Order: sequence, then structure tokens, then C-alpha cells
Amino acid sequence: MRRILLDENAPVGLKSVLSGHDVRTAPEMGWAGLLNGRLLDAAEASGFEVMVTADQNIRTQQNLAGRKIALVVLATNHWLTIRADTTTLLAACAAATAGSYTVVNFSNRRRRPDENPAAS
Repeated sequence: MRRILLDENAPVGLKSVLSGHDVRTAPEMGWAGLLNGRLLDAAEASGFEVMVTADQNIRTQQNLAGRKIALVVLATNHWLTIRADTTTLLAACAAATAGSYTVVNFSNRRRRPDENPAAS
């Protein structure tokens, strides 16, 4: 079990996808509105091993050298897209190591007109 922090821009539904881990959201931790550097500092100090974010610019904004936390960056924060293809996200969180940066891409499978998205 890993300690995983969900950034404010990551769908809260990820908590159910990552149910085998100790998953918290930034707002739950009282960190709503913290900028990336301070958020990473707070997460590391609290023992989080992985932060999941949809912030595509975080890699250029933050130097992960020497960090204890890994970043898993979602290529989208569209919940239905993520929910339809969780395998890569689960694998990225499991494989993340201190200071690593992983982008998770999701399949672009389109629903057939006769598929009911509410039934998924």
C-alpha cells in the first residue's frame, strides 16, 4: 500500500480506482491552493510517496532531483476517459520511485452510439 496524494486538478473518483492505497486529496489535507513547490514539500513531509496531478507543466516548474515523492501526471483529467482505462495509471503508481516523473496516457476509445456511458 502506498500513500498517494491527489492534486486539486485530479478527479476525486481516482480514490476508488486506487482503493488498494492510502489516497488523500490536497483539500482533505488542508492544502487547497498551495502552489506546486509548497504542495510537494507538504506531501513529502507527510510521508506521501506519489502525487497524481493533471498539471502538464509541473515537470518544467519543479526539479525532482533529491525529492522523496514521485509524480504521476495524467494526460487528461476527464473522468470518463480515465475510468475507461485505469490499467496504465495503476501500473504507474505501483512502479513510481522517489524523484520519478511518469505521464499516463489513456486510450482514446470512442463509445459506440448504442453504449450508455451511465451504465459503465
